[in-house]
Amino acid sequence: MVTLLNLINLLIFYLLAVSVSYLFIYAIASKFYRRHKYPHTEKYNRFAVLFPAYKEDKVIEQSVISFLQQNYPSDKYEIIVISDQMEDATNELLSQFPIRLLKANYQNSSKAKAMAMAMDATKDEKYDMVIIMDADNTTTPYFLEEINCACNAGLQAIQAHRLAKNTNTDIAILDAVSEEINNSIFRKGHVAMGFSSALIGSGMAFETNWFRRNVKNIHTAGEDKELEALLLKQNIYVDYLDHLYVYDEKTQKKDSMAHQRRRWFAAQLGSLKASLPYFPKAFILGNFDYCDKVLQWMMLPRIILIFLTAIFTLLTSIIHPEMSIKWWSLSFLLLFTLCIVIPTHLYNRQLLRALFQIPALAWIMFINLFKLKGVNKEFIHTEHDHN
Repeated sequence: MVTLLNLINLLIFYLLAVSVSYLFIYAIASKFYRRHKYPHTEKYNRFAVLFPAYKEDKVIEQSVISFLQQNYPSDKYEIIVISDQMEDATNELLSQFPIRLLKANYQNSSKAKAMAMAMDATKDEKYDMVIIMDADNTTTPYFLEEINCACNAGLQAIQAHRLAKNTNTDIAILDAVSEEINNSIFRKGHVAMGFSSALIGSGMAFETNWFRRNVKNIHTAGEDKELEALLLKQNIYVDYLDHLYVYDEKTQKKDSMAHQRRRWFAAQLGSLKASLPYFPKAFILGNFDYCDKVLQWMMLPRIILIFLTAIFTLLTSIIHPEMSIKWWSLSFLLLFTLCIVIPTHLYNRQLLRALFQIPALAWIMFINLFKLKGVNKEFIHTEHDHN
């Protein structure tokens, strides 16, 4: 019986240790990140800027106004808002801006359907790149200028630095910290080691012909992960522009965050299931970028990883103190990994207070792991609480 418990203990330890080691390696690599500096040129490419907007009446106007303030020739970009189930008053307001407004009313709405609709509606238009924004995103006036430089350098896929627009609640702080951890590990760390940056759902840019061909192959709420798999399968590199900011509203309520993460994890599992069959061929062909992505999708959600590591560290310390050394070592390694990738400006009293929310959040998310059926088909929509 003791031997069986020891074997189970070792199995769980090594499974969690793989995830922690993966995070640690890329966290260290992120410290060696150096962004690619793309030279400015006189050539102005033309961009389609998509704002899929599902019930986003509270935020879409501000986002459109923000993007209209670009320091870029107005005839070289077109903002396209795909209005899905928004109020007539909102649509009337949007129609007064120099944008293209498309109205959708799908029975089962999705961001993928909205993007495909925009591509169909503009099939006769000539764009060099398509930019995907969320309806609550705002950005800097030089956003298109920087994307233009990267486009002229030959990039086909780009991810900007998305960061928190708000940190007004404990949950929003945790969401902001989580996003910056992801930016360090899955973007800066990966690029530093020669791998593609992970996509994040907005602040993304793609070469238009590629996007037109591939957007029709996206069918789930995890559109960014499906796009990643398609890009990496075709050996298309995704660069990360850490200096180019896109501001995103963070969820402010515990239940909303837990539900959001449940949908994200369902999308991750769906992407893993779809991508695994190609893994052996990718490995044989030396497409290690694709292989790394599959390994990344095998990892547990970070908050669950923190929760399980802490629980097993405490339980082992009580039941078998002599076996707890490796668990304490793993806990400290995980803590060190996370601490070195959180930006210093986020270390404050508010973060300290927010950390006390983690146990309850972790438990809710753990329970939600058993409620994933059908979630991957839902529109991933963040509830906005401000007016």
